Amino acid sequence: MWAIDLGTTNTGVARWDEAAGRPKMLELSRICRRPGGEDHLEAPLLVPSSTHALAPEGLAGRVGRWPFLERRWFLGRQALIGREALEANQTEPRPCYAPSFKQHLMRSPLRTLARLGKEPLSARDVARRFVRELLWAIKEQTGERIRELVVTTPVEAYEGYRAEVSTIFRSLGVDKVRFLDEPVAAALGYGLGQKERRVALVVDFGGGTLDVAAVALSPKGVAEGRAEVLGKEGRPIGGNVVDRWLLSEVARRLGYPLPEAGAEEPFWMRMMLSETCRVKEALFFRESELLVPTPPDELHRFEERIRGESQTLQLHREELVSLLEAQGLYETLDECVNGALEQAASHGVTERDVEDVLMVGGSTLLPMVYRRFEDRFGRDKVRAWQPFEAVAYGAAAFSADAAQPSDFIVHDYAFVTHDLSTHQKQYSVIVPRGTRFPTADNFWRRQLVPTCSLGEPETMFKLVICEVGRDFDGDRRFAWDADGRLHKLGGQKGQGAPLVVPLNETNPTLGYLKPPHPPDDKRPRLEIAFGVNDDRWLCATVYDLRTKRYMMREEPVVRLL
Repeated sequence: MWAIDLGTTNTGVARWDEAAGRPKMLELSRICRRPGGEDHLEAPLLVPSSTHALAPEGLAGRVGRWPFLERRWFLGRQALIGREALEANQTEPRPCYAPSFKQHLMRSPLRTLARLGKEPLSARDVARRFVRELLWAIKEQTGERIRELVVTTPVEAYEGYRAEVSTIFRSLGVDKVRFLDEPVAAALGYGLGQKERRVALVVDFGGGTLDVAAVALSPKGVAEGRAEVLGKEGRPIGGNVVDRWLLSEVARRLGYPLPEAGAEEPFWMRMMLSETCRVKEALFFRESELLVPTPPDELHRFEERIRGESQTLQLHREELVSLLEAQGLYETLDECVNGALEQAASHGVTERDVEDVLMVGGSTLLPMVYRRFEDRFGRDKVRAWQPFEAVAYGAAAFSADAAQPSDFIVHDYAFVTHDLSTHQKQYSVIVPRGTRFPTADNFWRRQLVPTCSLGEPETMFKLVICEVGRDFDGDRRFAWDADGRLHKLGGQKGQGAPLVVPLNETNPTLGYLKPPHPPDDKRPRLEIAFGVNDDRWLCATVYDLRTKRYMMREEPVVRLL
């Protein structure tokens, strides 16, 4: 029941928790990004896909590389990986350091990525060292040697990539390796059931690349771990590129000279990239953030060093959005979506046929990215609350054959009432998270008294339905409010109060009371029943107890996620 999401920038390890009935990420405290970290954006449980090769030390290090022994025991260390590799190369990257290997393993596995002394290390060599140390870290943390495993693969990966990965794991003692297409893993991680064929748009926007794929998911395909690719489009743009755009803008404002393209990056520039990344992520949630630059030595005047003075710069969220617009990020995003859908059209699939938009990768959290998909496809289709974990979670569910047989409602949904004495808003949950659908027509039923909030007879029946985001099971989740702003849910630093998003506030009137309901009449006037149909529509039935007539009968109000 083990799963590994082998990523370009980060790698996730998950397993199925039988007792809890859900997948959980494994925290590898020695090599993960931030052991014990609670900040959502740190993706603390992920392992950076970086490798710092080590020469064999002592007898154990030499014999530990023998194939016969390596399948049974981990003797000696062959590399530093993850956080340890990043820290060892923070000030100056060494020749034996490879920041990533996945893209090269997919396309040119024999390409040299690093050197250990005079020995060249190919993408295949680097990947093997990374995987070996990852398996060792898992055994060190859990005491368990993995023998069966599910590994996620991109939809554009050829059989050669699967063969490379399979050979590596098998040589390290994993007896059974199953592969799962990343779109299928994302679908399972986001809780999509597979009763029938459905079309999904998968947006994978991480640290290095942007990939958009239109895929068809079927029960048979999901059981086999495969998705039918209808169209795909990609660009070499990711969070790392955005950091450099922001660094160039900051350097321009402060008058810092940047080295020419291809030249070695000085230490101050690497520190500045780290700072621009921090500020970029802070602007996901705040309107502005203070950037503290690390200036080049030639500009860091002696007097400033003595007095400890440093120049700072206040950056605003709107400035980041303007920079992304000027660099064409949003236009590129649209181009990729349009390209994937144009290819899907040759299979008879249109944009209206897209039932779900699955967003994975940390760069999907950039300002205005979610809003762009929400405006285009509708809030009820966009699944984006766990971009770092969805693929690993889905792979763990697949490894345990625990994919849910039908869909369920993801958020709590409530309608708004007002307290009769204080007139304060109250939220009555009508469809709780986890509800299987379709439900009975009277899944929730109550008798209500019209508010008459202005002290005048009530003539209109208003029904404002809200999506309620909460912390469930301690998971770190992201949520977007009605204005498209990002919020954190769960974790120690998560938002304490639920995030309430009205869904039909602009048009809440669903009927008229004839005759009007007088404010001094405290008897129930309406009997309201809610149910969810097989297409996720919340349907309302409203019965006027005074006139003995139905105002609504199973009429759709809003579509749920």
